[in-house]
Amino acid sequence: MDFRDLIAIRRDGRTHTAEELDYLAQAAAKGQVPDYQIAAWLMAAYLNPLDEEQTANLTLAMADSGKRIDLSGLPKPWVDKHSTGGVGDKTTLVLLPLLSACGLTMVKLSGRGLGIAGGTIDKLASFDGLRLDLSPEEAREIAGRIGLSLSGASPALAPADKVLYALRDATATVENMPLIASSILSKKIAGGAETVVLDVKTGSGAYMQKYHESHELAHWLVRIGERCGLKVRAAITDMDQPLGSAVGNMVEVEEARSILRGDDLA
Repeated sequence: MDFRDLIAIRRDGRTHTAEELDYLAQAAAKGQVPDYQIAAWLMAAYLNPLDEEQTANLTLAMADSGKRIDLSGLPKPWVDKHSTGGVGDKTTLVLLPLLSACGLTMVKLSGRGLGIAGGTIDKLASFDGLRLDLSPEEAREIAGRIGLSLSGASPALAPADKVLYALRDATATVENMPLIASSILSKKIAGGAETVVLDVKTGSGAYMQKYHESHELAHWLVRIGERCGLKVRAAITDMDQPLGSAVGNMVEVEEARSILRGDDLA
């Protein structure tokens, strides 16, 4: 298969087959095509967006570009959450330990910042020596012991997303509903989740600042998640002011720890 054909199909607004999207994901993950060709496809996909069926096929292809974590034998439900992010959004750092304490199993693959939204991995990376590149085996073993594990995208887990994620930020193709949905959901599938809760922020401090954009994104995430076999729920929440009192990678982690300890934050 010639990658130039995929670029032309997207440029002309035609329909990709599942096999073509699988080739795209595998080629990106294995470094078999240069970045400039993937960037060209991304721009074409930005101008001629994928429909729901193609987006679901891309999502599954990205999840299968590496390993999937098998959570068989661990307590159910197998859950994951995602926040579209905003100023001071440290929800993941607080919520994961709480869910684990309630007996849920959660293997979370988080991303770095995209656009104005800070990423959970960026926050944790502010601490020297903290490993954020867990292998699938390590992630499962840790989740088996404490109910949760948290890692960034790695060569083994959704590696195609890691490539596309970085190039979208570099090519101004971030604001595209199908590409956003496939990026978010491919990591959930790779992590073994069966149920996903989505926190879609809206407001001046959010990635999606207008309500209708947030509503559209929530719709895409739920529809694509269901097409991929997930149980999905989405909530649209306010981001017209920072979440909490700390803004900045390291201080947000410290605030999350204080919340979990029950410190007086007044």
